[in-house]
Amino acid sequence: MNKLLTSVFAVAVASVTAFSVQAQEVKGDAKAGETKIAMCIGCHGIQGYQATFPEVYKVPKISGQGAKYIASSLAAYKKGDRKHPTMRGIADSLSDQDMADVAAYYEQSGQTGAAAAAKASREPSVQVAELLKKGACVSCHGENFAKPIDPSYPKIAGQYGDYLYATLKAYKNDTHHTWGRANPVMGGVAKQFSNNELKALATYVASLDGDLKTVPQSRFR
Repeated sequence: MNKLLTSVFAVAVASVTAFSVQAQEVKGDAKAGETKIAMCIGCHGIQGYQATFPEVYKVPKISGQGAKYIASSLAAYKKGDRKHPTMRGIADSLSDQDMADVAAYYEQSGQTGAAAAAKASREPSVQVAELLKKGACVSCHGENFAKPIDPSYPKIAGQYGDYLYATLKAYKNDTHHTWGRANPVMGGVAKQFSNNELKALATYVASLDGDLKTVPQSRFR
């Protein structure tokens, strides 16, 4: 791991620890969360639904995602570390308990009982393999990018590629007042790459098998 990643990783460990402590203090209830997702399902409950800001991309699959990551993400929107105005508005309306409950619901809603593959379902090209090595992506996102080393980190295998690309650009341009994302690890990683390289990384990770999915609500089926 290069010097840049070493330094940002040290800062991130402290941030993740803080999020983890908070998550441990508030235990989520998936059953309660099912009654609190009305503001979520209009985007995350429709297969392939596309956001249009700051560009057109599919909203992320969140069923099957780790609960602590979802709760941490919502907290980051509420705090302003993530700048997307729609998500900020939703997060502002949620208490810590609400966030924990919603997160528990989405983690459980995607469970199938099948374990995520330990090995990548598709080998990267030589170029992408070098990019993954340079970014040390597996050191946080784990085996096949589906077993993060800390529950506050996301599973990314099989996530929509256009969403991953938009997200990586938001970390790269972390000071933008309407879509930047302030995260010391991801900011440090994303700034090493051109946009074309970020797109290549996103496309590869999206091609992998993973736990993430969209579970349509009955009204949208």
